[in-house]
Amino acid sequence: MPRPYSVTGHGLSAAVRPVFASRAARFLAYLALCSAYLQGGFVKLTDFSGAVAEMNHFGLSPAPLFAGAVIVLELGASMMILTGRLRWLGALALAGFTLLATGMALRFWELPAGQARFMAANSFFEHLGLVGGFLLVAWLDLRERRA
Repeated sequence: MPRPYSVTGHGLSAAVRPVFASRAARFLAYLALCSAYLQGGFVKLTDFSGAVAEMNHFGLSPAPLFAGAVIVLELGASMMILTGRLRWLGALALAGFTLLATGMALRFWELPAGQARFMAANSFFEHLGLVGGFLLVAWLDLRERRA
């Protein structure tokens, strides 16, 4: 007689494995992880003057060169992850980019105590979570390639 599913045991993992271990679920997870970079890259591409203004805001010069590089990085690395071609490299590129951009844009420690500091700190640590997600993608891809 089959055992009933246990919330903490093997039964639950066996029940969800067909869905969450599928290629479709994995692709959707990669798409969700890359969604901000795809959206950001497309917005910058369609509003290049806005992208240049953003680079100027952060003191990056020459701003048009940095804007173009960010567009290529966001869209190119996302496509590497989604297609599986050098997925590990795309993931490491977005992890590094996110870490640098977060350090530049979300310097919560420099803000006075209050709502703005609280919001910047939350966003800072959410972005660190994205970095961790990309590092896991790189680790998994390299591990699978070795196997």
